[in-house]
Amino acid sequence: MHFPRINVVSLTPQAVLINAKGIVAYKSMGVKPHPVESAKAVVDMLVKEEGIDWKDIGFCVSTGYGREQVQAEGLAQDNVSEISCHGMGASWLVPEARTVIDIGGQDAKVIRVGKGGELVDFVMNDKCAAGTGRFLEVQARTLGLSLDELGTVSFQAERALELSSRCSIFCETEVLHYLQRGHTKADIAAGVNRAMAERVAALVRRVGMEKEVTMSGGVAKNAAVRAELERMLNVRLIKYDTDSQIVGALGAALMARRMGGGS
Repeated sequence: MHFPRINVVSLTPQAVLINAKGIVAYKSMGVKPHPVESAKAVVDMLVKEEGIDWKDIGFCVSTGYGREQVQAEGLAQDNVSEISCHGMGASWLVPEARTVIDIGGQDAKVIRVGKGGELVDFVMNDKCAAGTGRFLEVQARTLGLSLDELGTVSFQAERALELSSRCSIFCETEVLHYLQRGHTKADIAAGVNRAMAERVAALVRRVGMEKEVTMSGGVAKNAAVRAELERMLNVRLIKYDTDSQIVGALGAALMARRMGGGS
């Protein structure tokens, strides 16, 4: 019996299939105009690739933005907050984890969990895009770099330029100003990644960090941001053996297995 989790997020919806032994398969894709469309499309892709049918799915849980709509449309039997799902998924992947840093496209959150992934405390960024994947996306586009390049080019920098503003739009203006003054893309990118890490580190300090620490979400793939966070927090961020973007979806699948009577 397969238990999926659908994670409907702003940029990359994911679906994860698990059974009693663990992860069977997972899928990520570009977002559709409506969360229900995203959920249906990503699960359709996954079950097709695995050669199974929707009816083979024992229980489904939705999470993330639009999770209530997904359940209301009958695509999921229940929905669970992404905070709980990220904590559960990270704990399953790294049982010793007690602090989970998750940076998605539209929000950043730091979650403290206990043994077994139960939620202890959490904090999220405000509504501003600063400190989220969207912030990096805007600055990368301004620099004419891909998101992957934004991270790798930073290691070529001679110095990280300071970005004084907390607003994504004003930071974009600063980036343009630096380019016009002839600064290298590497130095600017290093400043962007450092500014991102500073905002996330502030969230970690607000909720209180307990070791061990993991990092999930798309920004976890940015080696420069990871390195800056490790330096600022004086901690090693434990990497997962799977895609960092599916941690929340995995947590929902684990919830689905529990709710559906699985072990």
